[in-house]
Amino acid sequence: MSKIVTLSEAASIALHAMVLIAKSDKKLNVGQISDAIDSSKHHVAKVMQRLAKEEFVSSNRGPSGGFVIKRDPEALSLLEIYEAIEGKVAIQACPGDKRTCIIGSCMLGDLSKNMTKEFKTYMENHFLSEYMK
Repeated sequence: MSKIVTLSEAASIALHAMVLIAKSDKKLNVGQISDAIDSSKHHVAKVMQRLAKEEFVSSNRGPSGGFVIKRDPEALSLLEIYEAIEGKVAIQACPGDKRTCIIGSCMLGDLSKNMTKEFKTYMENHFLSEYMK
């Protein structure tokens, strides 16, 4: 579970690759995706394998292979893609997952909880289709 929201390289690859694939009228392979988003082919391949396992895309091997989207972009939230890579977003008061703080009260106050809530709300209310234009 993601305790403090971050946008890792893997999550960024997943989000951008899904937009590229959804916009494309043909299959896109790892090389095409990695060139378009300026990321390593190896890392893109690992992320795409995860997205295929989670049924976001289907893949075909071979010279004419590549990835095509399996989900409706109108109904696919950014949060679903993010959580497929990073795990469920957990909204917690303490970013360290502690019951009590050694200094009495959290020096971050509600910052961690509020930021995570705002991130989660944003991601669940924005859909892949918004970025296909």
